[in-house]
Amino acid sequence: MNDKTRCSWCGDIPIYVDYHDNEWGRPQHDDRHLFEMLILEGAQAGLAWITILNKRENYRAAFDNFDVEKVAQYDDAKIAELLQNPGIVRNRMKVHAAVKNAQAVLRIKEEFGSLDNYLWGFVDHKPIVNRFEKIEDFVATSPISDAISKDLKKRGCNFVGSTIIYAFMQATGMVNDHFMGCFVYQELTGA
Repeated sequence: MNDKTRCSWCGDIPIYVDYHDNEWGRPQHDDRHLFEMLILEGAQAGLAWITILNKRENYRAAFDNFDVEKVAQYDDAKIAELLQNPGIVRNRMKVHAAVKNAQAVLRIKEEFGSLDNYLWGFVDHKPIVNRFEKIEDFVATSPISDAISKDLKKRGCNFVGSTIIYAFMQATGMVNDHFMGCFVYQELTGA
């Protein structure tokens, strides 16, 4: 792609490289985007992330650009429509979870003021910076992802297991898991 040193997992597929370079691991604070990533990470369960990246625009169109208030109001007819949409992962449990999670997010926003304030509160509102040098250093969960998962489940969310939540934390920059030699790690940490 170019001469920048990147995390090895992103390979050279343009959509993956763009995601790595411009989004993954960069702190995100927009509630709509956080909700989008929560739903997409749940949709990814059991699938390759590239599958979801390739369907992302379809998801945005199908789920009203992840407008949490609209998604929370989806009825059985809308869910049936979504399950016929070949542009998304047509898994009944995952589609139902998106609606249920939207309803829970509305309650979270009412209690905490924003989804951002709720989620980032688990990391004291600043990213956790790991110091990974190779793919074997990666972890799939952490005590914080365990705590977020447990709390989200208590609030009525589905497809929010600790592994999904850790991936969400990586995606939204709550944790910086770029390899230390990666140009994004260096940009974000000043290293």
